[in-house]
Amino acid sequence: MGMDRDQGLAQAIEAAGGVGALARALGISQPSVSAWTRVPADRVVAIEAATGVGRAALRPDLYGNEAGDVAIDPVDRARAQEYALLSLLLMNPPSARTLADLSRLRGDASALGMSHVELAAAAEADVAAVQGEHFGLFIGLGRGELLPYASYYLTGFLHERPLARLREDLMRLGIERSEGVSEPEDHIAIVFEIMSGLVLRRFGNDADAERRFFDRHIKPWAGRLFADLEAAKGAGFYRAVGRLGRVFIEIEAEAFALAD
Repeated sequence: MGMDRDQGLAQAIEAAGGVGALARALGISQPSVSAWTRVPADRVVAIEAATGVGRAALRPDLYGNEAGDVAIDPVDRARAQEYALLSLLLMNPPSARTLADLSRLRGDASALGMSHVELAAAAEADVAAVQGEHFGLFIGLGRGELLPYASYYLTGFLHERPLARLREDLMRLGIERSEGVSEPEDHIAIVFEIMSGLVLRRFGNDADAERRFFDRHIKPWAGRLFADLEAAKGAGFYRAVGRLGRVFIEIEAEAFALAD
């Protein structure tokens, strides 16, 4: 099957350290990755964040210059990367490579810059401890300390109307559920991965669709989740992730409000 893989997928697998390692980084089953012949469009951002292989190399038909990409402002590219980073850290425990990369983050005196500095310092932690922290916070024995789903934060229950509304909007955008993903779509990591793609106009959307998605599926609850993550008893490294997420969402909400 390896002979059927295109160059972008083969490069990602090599960078991750094998099919199994890439599957673990994405939080999906190894057979799912083994069945791919190229990187699925809705996995490009996560694989780029997990492996360091650029999206143009992963899917040149979507991101190469010859594909006639929509010009993306550098600020929007940075926003998309922020969403993708948070998605990666919230869906799966970070690898040693991811922590090493995060430890080299630099910041400035802004609130977001200082959050990056704090995250870089927190990434110096032992990888096994951080991975155990992720398990305790989001998975646990039975359930984790936090339930990172829109339905839970907005109704107190899982699989409720917020999930149905999200699925309706994803259908309108032409975004299909990825094979091998067991989490419901209103998991914060999935919502952020989609938002990253919307910022990059990866789904043929415009700025209005991006804003509507933020207002309907992120603004009402994501800030509360990140505040809870900051305050969680089991959070060490993830306290810094919580602060970054909270600050970033506050900036995003303010920017969209000013645009209005």
